Amino acid sequence: MSTQAFNAAYLLPLFHAIEQARGDDAYQQLPAPAPASSLAADDAPLGPYSAAHLIRNSYTAGLAHADALRRLTAAGEVDPTSPWTLLRGALENFATGLWLLDGAGRNERRRRALSLWDEDMRNRHQHEQDTGHHPSGAGRTGAQRRAEIRDIADRLGLPPLTRPATHQILLAAAPSAGLTAVKVGAAWRAASGFAHGRYWPNLRASQPRAAVEGDDGIHTIALVIDEGQHRPLAEYCHSMLHRLQEHYTARAQAR
Repeated sequence: MSTQAFNAAYLLPLFHAIEQARGDDAYQQLPAPAPASSLAADDAPLGPYSAAHLIRNSYTAGLAHADALRRLTAAGEVDPTSPWTLLRGALENFATGLWLLDGAGRNERRRRALSLWDEDMRNRHQHEQDTGHHPSGAGRTGAQRRAEIRDIADRLGLPPLTRPATHQILLAAAPSAGLTAVKVGAAWRAASGFAHGRYWPNLRASQPRAAVEGDDGIHTIALVIDEGQHRPLAEYCHSMLHRLQEHYTARAQAR
């Protein structure tokens, strides 16, 4: 698609926020929580498995996803799929940060952090099995890390750790950003359809521009991004990014 076919004005608030978070050579990290902050208090018994580490990583990953779309747009290299998949990643990242910050009560926030760490190390263990990798020296495997995480949860008397579901994280995080959960979920579902190469999003969230009949009589439809459908996703990303920055700052500062 050419830049002439893509207005992108609705993306400018999000792109401006991303540019503000860029440094000279890297994205600006969220600061480490102050020792006397409520976030530091949440993390105190978690050792290396802190919520702050997960939140800061999710934040930076979200910036990178959104910034990739900004750079593609500036280069005039916008296709019908990438704007959906890139903002899907950013939305998931920002929502995860909010979900970790927003649990009702300290025990629930700790349970969420350890649940996400447990899933992280489950994936690491799978990769180690796939590749035959074994940590050298005193390094611990993903399975051993999972055992450590579950020991911490048991010692703190937390409810059972559960595998975090992305859709449920989004629904839980949306109200914190002033958003309607079901609408955020619907935008994410369409974006996920594009990411996985499904057929239905092309019917619901793309615009047909041309049809070419092949020798076999089958028509190939040329599709472009439907900006009216993509706009809410961009707005949800921007709202969650702003709320994450605001909420993290409040929770990470000394009181």
